[in-house]
Amino acid sequence: MIAPRSIETAEVDGKVVLVRSDLNVPLEDGRIADDTRLRSSLPTIQLLLDRGAAAVRVCSHLGRPKGHDERYAIAPVAALLHELLADERLSVLENTRFDVRETANDESFARELADGCDLYVNDAFGSAHRAHASTEGVAHLLPAYAGLLLLAELEHLGKLLGDVERPFVIVSGGAKVEDKIGVLENLGGRADAVLIGGKMAEDVRDANPFSFDVVLPTDVVAAAAFAADAETQVTGFNELPDGWLGLDAGPQTRADFAGRIAGAATVFWNGPMGVFEWPRFAEGTFAVARALAECDGFTVVGGGDSVRAVHEAGVADRISWISTGGGASLELLEGRELPGVAAIPTA
Repeated sequence: MIAPRSIETAEVDGKVVLVRSDLNVPLEDGRIADDTRLRSSLPTIQLLLDRGAAAVRVCSHLGRPKGHDERYAIAPVAALLHELLADERLSVLENTRFDVRETANDESFARELADGCDLYVNDAFGSAHRAHASTEGVAHLLPAYAGLLLLAELEHLGKLLGDVERPFVIVSGGAKVEDKIGVLENLGGRADAVLIGGKMAEDVRDANPFSFDVVLPTDVVAAAAFAADAETQVTGFNELPDGWLGLDAGPQTRADFAGRIAGAATVFWNGPMGVFEWPRFAEGTFAVARALAECDGFTVVGGGDSVRAVHEAGVADRISWISTGGGASLELLEGRELPGVAAIPTA
């Protein structure tokens, strides 16, 4: 994979820099519920300030507003960013998606963003798969560079696309098998084992859409209803009572998956093993998280639920790389070109 040119090679002293960061943090009642993405954006901004940029203007989308919607105002995010990086040269623009021209990749909006700036830095890997004005359009109007986070994502995820250290194990879960077909088809044929859990395991059991063999659960924690307090029992994966639902991986499956992960040199995990939002059905997902943490190989976690799981299991600091990009990481691993990356020159 050819990397785009790095902001580390740019002359920024005395320059006004527009930075597209990924500040799309979850909000609860107007407050930031998880600041992981914001903190991941700090190194690039700090680098620009340290190297003498005259001004750093940060822009990002937040949520999915349909035009101007004060519930998604950038103010609480900007306040935390200013608290963490107290520098008068730093400013944060309003939510880019308040302007409908953003998602249309309208050149007039891109020009407004670029106005008064000397160069552009894209550090928003989580939005790099979107050809929007702030992620792709501006890169054609100003000298464009990749930020530190964007480069790190490309480097670490790119390792899964090359000659990986073996054994190579993929763990995939979640509700919809169609969301994972592209990634698994691109990576699965090179993997030594593809472990499938969650609701998608039932779909694959009934009609395997892949061109390679997969490892399915042997047992599940089943429930009589889709509810947090439903009656449960452990049963064979192929022996679910009529009307019952498999909501978590069973003890045998957890041990089997953990054993396969333990012996791997490379592991990629995307998607939970069940409805882990409910504590009674979380053990399968947390078992995978702990197994990755104990693995001596190169471990990569992508996707919001899996990222949340490694944090809730208290093992995030023992994972080799935790991707900040959900859809972007999947599209990259499918082998697709990311518009926000392609728009940045390689030299």
